[in-house]
Amino acid sequence: MVPTEPNRPGGHRVGTALWSLTSALIVALDDTFGEPIDAYVNGSQVWLRPDGPNGITIEYRLHPVGGYQRPEGMRTDEVFSTVALALATGDPVPAPIESLWEGLEAFVAFDDEGPLNPHELAAIGERVLGIPSEAAGMVDHEPIALEWQNSDRRSSIVSALRAQLASPF
Repeated sequence: MVPTEPNRPGGHRVGTALWSLTSALIVALDDTFGEPIDAYVNGSQVWLRPDGPNGITIEYRLHPVGGYQRPEGMRTDEVFSTVALALATGDPVPAPIESLWEGLEAFVAFDDEGPLNPHELAAIGERVLGIPSEAAGMVDHEPIALEWQNSDRRSSIVSALRAQLASPF
């Protein structure tokens, strides 16, 4: 385990692992995790699982594209399952997955459970999903969230995560 690292006043970095969006990832999420525990109107899909050491809860968050628009005629809570089923069965997908989501992020869900080394998070995710992560490292979620909110939810969360993972703080 590694501690969270101060980044700037009011912010801190936490370990994270990131997966690029693929059809195989969507199918693996559905096969392994099932229905998201939460599906947000903004397109985010969330699973909370005790996959960490000693049952530490890992949050797996499928991030929406900037400017996400729910497919017409679908409820918020049925988008993921409908898309995943179509991908798994070869049926027509209601919308291209690239118009819905950008990638999956994993991080420790609750601060009081303690941080994890980002490479440990990546290994846990790979073991659980069977797909290696694209990147792992330390990120500060606060400026990413502010940018996303200030852009009227049009900025790319995944691009902002990649940028932080690629540059030293």
